[in-house]
Amino acid sequence: MNKKTRSVLCILLAGILWGCMGLFVRPLNDRGLTTWDIVFLRAIGTTLLLGLFLLLTNRRAFRIKAKDLWCFLGTGLLSIVFFNFCYFKEITLTSLSVAAILLYTAPAFVILISAPCFGEKITVKKLLALLLTFAGLVFVTGVIGDAGLLSGRAILIGLGAGLGYALYSIFGRYALERGYSSLTISFYTFLFASIGSVFFTNPVRIYRTVTTSWQELGLVAVFVLVSTVIPYITYTLGLKRVENGQASIIASVEPVVATLNGILWFHESLSLWTAVGILLVLTGIIICNLRGK
Repeated sequence: MNKKTRSVLCILLAGILWGCMGLFVRPLNDRGLTTWDIVFLRAIGTTLLLGLFLLLTNRRAFRIKAKDLWCFLGTGLLSIVFFNFCYFKEITLTSLSVAAILLYTAPAFVILISAPCFGEKITVKKLLALLLTFAGLVFVTGVIGDAGLLSGRAILIGLGAGLGYALYSIFGRYALERGYSSLTISFYTFLFASIGSVFFTNPVRIYRTVTTSWQELGLVAVFVLVSTVIPYITYTLGLKRVENGQASIIASVEPVVATLNGILWFHESLSLWTAVGILLVLTGIIICNLRGK
């Protein structure tokens, strides 16, 4: 297996693990935590776990140059905090399916921004993969029936979520090009995300909920590892040898996995259009990774 293939698999793994987030978010919601509480919990939990790991294994990974601070402010505040803010606001304005579709305009933003910033070519293959993936997500989320409910404000906020989501790939690439490891990038991303998201939540409520028992602490630890630490590290690793646009399309497997988890664990129904959508997304990902003309 060559390095490029491993990088693609790293990004695919990240998308799959992000798609498992609902398996943890629903139980945490049932325990009284709000969505913003969970965002902050992810961020601060990731910061603490990665910080402890780096402290024990590689303290030099904490070193960053002041002139490169903007890269981590970009991944932490402009990406993680901004896209969460827009996405959660979008959920209050329209349906979950419409919000998800607007969030996954991110690959288009990544392709458009990466062209002038990194010289990545906008190829027919990329556009075809993007079109198939987006069409598949429309079917997976069932957005067609809700499209008429969109207001101009909802569209703008939803596109803001997609842009914020895309910015992780952009700023993460800049940090990689400056020689920082995926561990360093992930640590400072979530350090700044913790600082930015604390203003939208109640840390006291989170602490009381999380520390009620060892089972609760265990649930949070697994949640942080599976939904954040591992996928963000593997996604950032994948960016070393995979173009931003291609990586963003591959990661679109996330809502497909989330849909399958809903069917397997929460007994949600699988319609014909959902199945068609899943096939379209997977076809788009395959086309995105085909070699040659």
